[in-house]
Amino acid sequence: MTVDRDVIVEHEQAAPPDEVSRATVIAYAVAATLLVGWFLFGWLVLRQGFVDSVGESAGAGFALLLIISVVGTVRRSRR
Repeated sequence: MTVDRDVIVEHEQAAPPDEVSRATVIAYAVAATLLVGWFLFGWLVLRQGFVDSVGESAGAGFALLLIISVVGTVRRSRR
């Protein structure tokens, strides 16, 4: 039992969790606001229909997440 506890303690000390910066949280909030705005613009102004507007904003959101993932991968590989 002591070996397991020692390993768990060493693992917790070796890898502290990464903190998310305030700028990242603000950027995600701005992106979410823009996606909701894009949905409302398509639905209410362009009168596309509810399902089409949801699909378009969801597609834009997934594309944005893909871009963020690629940029994050490139940044981590350079470290």
